[in-house]
Amino acid sequence: MTPVEVGWRATSSAAALFERLGLGLAPDAGPGSAACGAPWVEPLPRSFESAPYLAAADRLLAGRWDVLSLKDCVLGFPPRWNRDPKTGRQAPLAFGKSIDYRDARVVGDIKHLWEINRHLELVTLAQAWHLSGEPRYAEGALALLESWLEQCPYPRGPQWASALEAAVRLMNWAVAWPLLGEAAAPLRERWAASVYRHCHFIAHNLSRHSSANNHLFGELTGLFVAALAWPRWPESRRWRDLARAGLEAQAVAQNGADGVNREQAFWYHHEVTDMMLLALLYGRANGVAFSRRYTLRLEAVLEFIASVMDAGGHVPMVGDADDAVIVRISREAGFNPYRSLLASGAVLFDRGDFKSAAGRFCDKSRWLLGDAAAALYDAVPEAPARPPRLAFPEGGYYLLGADYGTPREVKALVDAGPLGYLSIAAHGHADALAMTLSVAGREILVDPGTYAYHGERRWRDYFRGTAAHNTLRVDGADQSVAGGNFLWLEHARARCHHFDAGVDRDLFEGVHEGYRRLADPVRHRRRVEFCKRAREFLVRDTLECAREHEVEVHWHLAEHCEARAAGHAVQIACDGVRLRLECPRQLEPPRVVIGREHPPLGWVSRALGVKVPAPTVVCRGRMGAGSLETLLVLVQPD
Repeated sequence: MTPVEVGWRATSSAAALFERLGLGLAPDAGPGSAACGAPWVEPLPRSFESAPYLAAADRLLAGRWDVLSLKDCVLGFPPRWNRDPKTGRQAPLAFGKSIDYRDARVVGDIKHLWEINRHLELVTLAQAWHLSGEPRYAEGALALLESWLEQCPYPRGPQWASALEAAVRLMNWAVAWPLLGEAAAPLRERWAASVYRHCHFIAHNLSRHSSANNHLFGELTGLFVAALAWPRWPESRRWRDLARAGLEAQAVAQNGADGVNREQAFWYHHEVTDMMLLALLYGRANGVAFSRRYTLRLEAVLEFIASVMDAGGHVPMVGDADDAVIVRISREAGFNPYRSLLASGAVLFDRGDFKSAAGRFCDKSRWLLGDAAAALYDAVPEAPARPPRLAFPEGGYYLLGADYGTPREVKALVDAGPLGYLSIAAHGHADALAMTLSVAGREILVDPGTYAYHGERRWRDYFRGTAAHNTLRVDGADQSVAGGNFLWLEHARARCHHFDAGVDRDLFEGVHEGYRRLADPVRHRRRVEFCKRAREFLVRDTLECAREHEVEVHWHLAEHCEARAAGHAVQIACDGVRLRLECPRQLEPPRVVIGREHPPLGWVSRALGVKVPAPTVVCRGRMGAGSLETLLVLVQPD
């Protein structure tokens, strides 16, 4: 931390101490005036197949919840808001900022505890009421809110430990409020009074300095949306202007001109895009415009999603992912969050390529843009779903392949970007020069995901470590040095030296310096060449060093793949696609590892807390300065 940040954190700690004594807390402003802003779209949409929404609401009323990877949990209705649904641990009702939410002995798994307190389910109940008019759904929504207000009094409990969590809760409240309408009248004054406390809490606890990543973006979005949805207090305009100015600045600070979110984590790219979209729509509905620079940056981040998504709708699981959503609006079967963003983007920016990648106009886009937007979507001219761009030099991502957006698509992504954002790079992984590959819309070489955040440190370290990525590891060490679950002490510096996308051949050349810290410094260079006619990738890994080192090259396959090693070749079959991997002759014959526990290897995690065995090809040996060549040949795509 810089001296300025140290000073800021010291000041924040002092402020928390005063608040604990009752000084500087939100005053009792009451519900304020009766003024309400416009909802995100007017009139509120109704053209939905209501059955999925009513079924989800009925499950909630029966006390059955989905909390991240925990499905159909029996939590009761309303639930116990301070009890972690994963471990059963009851968090203390102490002063919120004094609770060590990182300590599982105190709060259990904080991600799961916070998840139910985001009130995504309040939106589900409000949607069911809006679509059906059946009183039990409105009554359930009010019962849920009233129990929360009773069990989570400001400023006590883990619900008042994080400004981001308060902001996400506000965004869900803002969506639910107009859907409930007059049905919320019995609780409206208490609810609005809590909104004021939330806004005060966020405005006085914005994330700054090394913590000013997606957390700050979420805090500003929640404050902005709430100030527009409830313009009831003298401070509302000041909160709105503060948040809008912050969002304008952070849209550019956190997203490069090439459209890549600087967290270097694709799920957080999705979340920030979602927040940018929600803020834009609330602003438009209430006569508060964002700058052209903001909207151009939103279009750019959508363009990046359209570029890296394969023909099957898959986006590589680069960097951290916590599976969290800002507002759970859609209950459609097969909902794809990335395609949904592109469907909304197709309407907002009249982009036929977004429309082709989205595939259809989804429920979420209809909720956000209104019933009339479906006709606007249909009117957008079709355009090829090829990637708008292949090179993203600020983000450090490069695409190699052929026949983009078609059933014969081959798409590889190579990562030569920074470790992560700001000094702690909290959500980055040690994946310099890693690559992923999909063929015909089927994932083949994958980034295995995240699996763990808090607790389970062994698995946290594995999934974000170098061994869990399709790159080269030296002396059993990660390219970057971790200092905690969300802290990197030393960052591997990767960069692209050359990229060329040609008619017959694509070529990437890059380097990283992560192993320069070793006693015998090592520089790793990687050259990836794709021959389009032969449908083959040649990967050359070059080490620049003085002495011999233990080296490993890992190739992580999707869980639906099969791999069989014979000599220095591995035959791979994945849903009708067959490939041959020819490994470097200088190393030992390759091994296929599936689901190994100690040390971990051969896993894929599609959701936080969920992992499944998957084949990983390991090429290992000792070598000094020199090059290793791996050939990946596409034998048979369907």
